[in-house]
Amino acid sequence: MNKKVFVKDSLIEGKGVFVIQNIPKSETVLIVDDSHEVSNPETVPKEHKEHMDYLANGKIILMQSPEVYINHSCDPNTYTKTINGKRHVIAMREIRSGEEITYDYAINGDYEWGVACKCGSLNCRGVINPDFWKLPQKRQKEYLPYLDDWFIEKHKDKVQSLL
Repeated sequence: MNKKVFVKDSLIEGKGVFVIQNIPKSETVLIVDDSHEVSNPETVPKEHKEHMDYLANGKIILMQSPEVYINHSCDPNTYTKTINGKRHVIAMREIRSGEEITYDYAINGDYEWGVACKCGSLNCRGVINPDFWKLPQKRQKEYLPYLDDWFIEKHKDKVQSLL
């Protein structure tokens, strides 16, 4: 179990992941367990479908605890980056002890979902749509440093047009 986080009820949605201690900017908060690969999404029970994460080369992961409880925010405090083959959830800014960690599901996302957003941030878009390319271009440019290498490679022409 990760010594930096714990799971409890969230004001955003259901359960959330919270930090036990202050986390400095750029520090890894947790490493995602990608060991539960889904070979056939049709066999995943309906109640777990929203816990699937879509990665490079069509790889689909069934998220595990605690990362399955990381809620979306339109003003996130973390992002996910693959380092040495493992996905790290990294602080975008200092995260204070007891604060819920969140990420924007659109970072490294290129699929439709479209459910109501409850993040409550001043930048709230009103809907969670995990499609980077549906974000306003200004926000896409702000998120460029947080894109994972596999996502950049997959969308190199579109990413290049943002530079």
